[in-house]
Amino acid sequence: MAKAKQRRKTIAVRVPLIEALDFPGGKVTYIPEMRFLSESSGKRIPCYRVLNENGEIITGSDYEQLSEEVSVKIYSIMVSLQMMDTVFYEAQRQGRISFYLTSAGEEAINIASAAALSADDIILPQYREPGILLWRGFTIQEFANQCFGNKDDYGKGRQMPIHYGSKKHNFVTISSPIATQLPQAVGIAYSLKMDRKDACVVTYTGDGGTSEGDFHAALNFSAVTEAPVVFICRNNGWAISTHISEQFRSDGIVVRGRAYGIRSIRVDGNDVLAVYSAIHAAREMAISEQRPVLVEALSYRVGHHSTSDDSTKYRPVDEIVYWKMERNPVNRFRKWVERNGWWSEEKESELRNSVKKQLLQAIQVAEQTEKPPLEDLFSDVYDIRPPNLREQEKQLRETIYRHPQDYPSHVPL
Repeated sequence: MAKAKQRRKTIAVRVPLIEALDFPGGKVTYIPEMRFLSESSGKRIPCYRVLNENGEIITGSDYEQLSEEVSVKIYSIMVSLQMMDTVFYEAQRQGRISFYLTSAGEEAINIASAAALSADDIILPQYREPGILLWRGFTIQEFANQCFGNKDDYGKGRQMPIHYGSKKHNFVTISSPIATQLPQAVGIAYSLKMDRKDACVVTYTGDGGTSEGDFHAALNFSAVTEAPVVFICRNNGWAISTHISEQFRSDGIVVRGRAYGIRSIRVDGNDVLAVYSAIHAAREMAISEQRPVLVEALSYRVGHHSTSDDSTKYRPVDEIVYWKMERNPVNRFRKWVERNGWWSEEKESELRNSVKKQLLQAIQVAEQTEKPPLEDLFSDVYDIRPPNLREQEKQLRETIYRHPQDYPSHVPL
């Protein structure tokens, strides 16, 4: 007997289609095709610029107006920094100080940015930002005291030359390790946020510093905490002798901001008006919107990395000369200031003579000022020195007394 086939009744149930995933951070849309993100958009991020090479305003430029007083001060400090770099560099070559590095070619970045900030804004520099201190009133004598490491140096001679710092000017002391200042800057910025201060933190690094883990940690830290901090990267094409093509494959530094959720801009670092305007706007955003901002300033290090470097070993001399002569930020800004009738050859001569006199006098005074006493090697860490430090100081003094010929006679015991 044939078995009757049993028919199963199928009930169709319509399941609602999910077209987007409600994921932490926002909805993510689904797509049917497999699509990888391109490693590059194919078009480089443009560079914001106001002044052309002849010191003329580019038609249609969006920029902050500068008064005659501010413009003349910016230019005067640019010249002063140039001259200070030349004289101190020569002092190192003469064996009068142990180390030095210049800001040649990058004067516009640190001085124009300084002009766009408030004195209450806290600076965490790398080491090519002495122009900020000049802008805020740090004297040439104070620079000389630090480079010569005498008793009037605020660091008491413990740091190598050019590692300036000034509590008075909200300028955190420079430290040699690359990029360590970046996450520190975020922490300070977050404290300003908590205290509801009308100020921000501005921190600087070079393109080489962006290859450090601290750079990435700082950007992510600042984005998540919404800290009022402005990151300024001086992309001068070289991390000492390492070209940027050997450091990264991305379109410079500016594109990294978006990856961390940070507003970013690329600016001509040799254009005073562009740098001033960009930093002025970035500061306003950082404070009013309580957010981090990344600024990539394209420039070129005309000088050697430091007195320990010879950049002609890895860069064509013609390239250096081109940037020094044709793309010089000081010369470009001078053309604009002169075109406005705010500067003359007579004023130029007076300025240079005055700065030269100050520099020579400052060096003479700094050299003749005695060194910090020996005990300063062991102070300022503990309120009461622990036994191991007291023992170390005792051993050092005993060694000096046994071998006085090996110890500098001009350092007070």
